[in-house]
Amino acid sequence: MTTAPTPDVTRAEGEGSRARFLGAVVPLAQRRELAELGDRLDLSSGEVRAKRSAFWAMLVLSGIIAISGVVTDSTATVIGAMIIAPLSTPILGFGLGIVTGRGRLVGRSALYVLGGMTVVVVLGWLVALVLPETSEVVTNSQVTGRTSPGVGDLVAAFATGFAGAIALARRDLGDVLPGIAIAISLVPPLGVVGVCLGAGEPSLAAGALLLFGSNVVALVVASTVVFTGAGYASDAAQVRQDAGGRRHPRRAVVVGAVAVAVVAVPMVANTAQSVLADVWAGQVRAAAEAWLADIPDADVEGVTWQGTDVVVEVRGPGEVPDVATLQAAVDDLVPWDPEVTVVHTVGERVEG
Repeated sequence: MTTAPTPDVTRAEGEGSRARFLGAVVPLAQRRELAELGDRLDLSSGEVRAKRSAFWAMLVLSGIIAISGVVTDSTATVIGAMIIAPLSTPILGFGLGIVTGRGRLVGRSALYVLGGMTVVVVLGWLVALVLPETSEVVTNSQVTGRTSPGVGDLVAAFATGFAGAIALARRDLGDVLPGIAIAISLVPPLGVVGVCLGAGEPSLAAGALLLFGSNVVALVVASTVVFTGAGYASDAAQVRQDAGGRRHPRRAVVVGAVAVAVVAVPMVANTAQSVLADVWAGQVRAAAEAWLADIPDADVEGVTWQGTDVVVEVRGPGEVPDVATLQAAVDDLVPWDPEVTVVHTVGERVEG
């Protein structure tokens, strides 16, 4: 007769499997101690004045660099801003605070993130106000690439968040952090938010803000998973127990979970909207092709969203039909009746 495993045996086997997996991801020989990790991510511990001055100086400089790259449509300049941007430190500190039950670390980290957001957005807003012409800025690739995040951006953000948390938990992966800083987009979207607000494009600013929010959520969730799996929650619980405190404090966990949920709701909504926007763009393209069906050698070159409006690029040798006809067709397809702008390039496609 076979005896069913007891719950304790089953739990021990599960914990053993988890330990073997995490041992491969964060080997014990390379694992940072909790105190060392906390010192790196808590801007209010250790050399507080030096940490804070470095954070704000690098934040302002990275914001200026990022905004300059956005305004001049320079990818290289934006990448430079990503490398020196310090915002990932308090975001990962937020995750560590959730894992270790340190409510004050969660709160302080959230304040640093909110303060950093405000600084960069205000810088971008001020730059947009002094620009002589902002219409070209809000249509360049640095802006359009950050105002409509989709599923691909979300997947990349989570992968980058896991990579960043693992690199911080291990002593031997510090040299990969610059690459992780480039992969996760934090300061540039905030610069785009400020520039778009200054240019009078709140819908584009909302899209960039959602990109930033999704990246923050990805970092917090990934760091929470990695730091918990690496044993920092157990370390913190043991420290509290040795000090005579509660072993399983719940307040910080609840606060962190609520904060993540608040940001995750618009992130999920934006992801769904991005998927629907791709579907509607395909339908608008089909409607535009039908609209041009009677025009010889006329082609639809592309369909793009500019905020809530749609731009249809057309190439043809002669005049195009009345745009009102296409507008009516698009109104029947898209729920919010976006304004249709047709960009007509006179010419023919010549096959080589």
